Amino acid sequence: MKHLLMLLLCMPLWGMAQQKEPDYVCPPCGPCDSIVYHKPGMCPHCGMTLVLRDTAKVSAQQPYSICFYLYDGTEVLDFAGPLEVFSYAGFKIFTVGKTKAPVTVQRVLKVNPDYSIQDAPPADFFAIFGGDDDVAAKDPEVISWIKSRDAGTKGYFSVCTGAFVLGRAGLLDNLTVTTFHNSIQSLQRVVPSAKVLANVRYVDNGRIITTAGISAGIDGALHLVAKLRGEAEAMRIARHMEYDKYVPEQGLVVKP
Repeated sequence: MKHLLMLLLCMPLWGMAQQKEPDYVCPPCGPCDSIVYHKPGMCPHCGMTLVLRDTAKVSAQQPYSICFYLYDGTEVLDFAGPLEVFSYAGFKIFTVGKTKAPVTVQRVLKVNPDYSIQDAPPADFFAIFGGDDDVAAKDPEVISWIKSRDAGTKGYFSVCTGAFVLGRAGLLDNLTVTTFHNSIQSLQRVVPSAKVLANVRYVDNGRIITTAGISAGIDGALHLVAKLRGEAEAMRIARHMEYDKYVPEQGLVVKP
């Protein structure tokens, strides 16, 4: 009888011991994604906060792709800030130049594009950035290439004066948009049918997101991540980047 009583008392403890500990993994960012941990914490390899493996699987089911078009004179932070955000969100990012020759960004840093406009694969999103934007905006071949991809592109993302490139491609007609604070009036002249706003970090038209200058691209990128993956994911990335300027819904979302 004593043995039976002890068995009954121990059964709940035995059952608890048999419960499998939850598995944690690093969010999508690189080779360390495949390492499994059995308690929450920080990834010792990349420093990102571990998430439940089931959550990571859900995110991995939809690996959004995004094409970064770079040209000579592109502003570094215009593309590097969003690249950091989209990378931590698990996006498939690739760079495209007019050719595969190195592109000199900010006139000091050379970047080797993954593709040229001749062989670039399709992407869910197309991203264009500011700087010496006339290099792309006034290049008929580049504008024609952007237009040729429109049917297969889900959305557009511009930072700073990258909006001029989208404007030249006819993508900003009759929309509410924004750009670098010193270029508001210039963009209004280029796209007279658009409503170009100042003093807003980003404007989301549904398919097209335009942001203000330079660091505002990070806010726009976090906003896009929030749309696709949820606000918690955007906040996680902002915390990891120690970007304390991000405030959800601080931009303008244009209702259809």
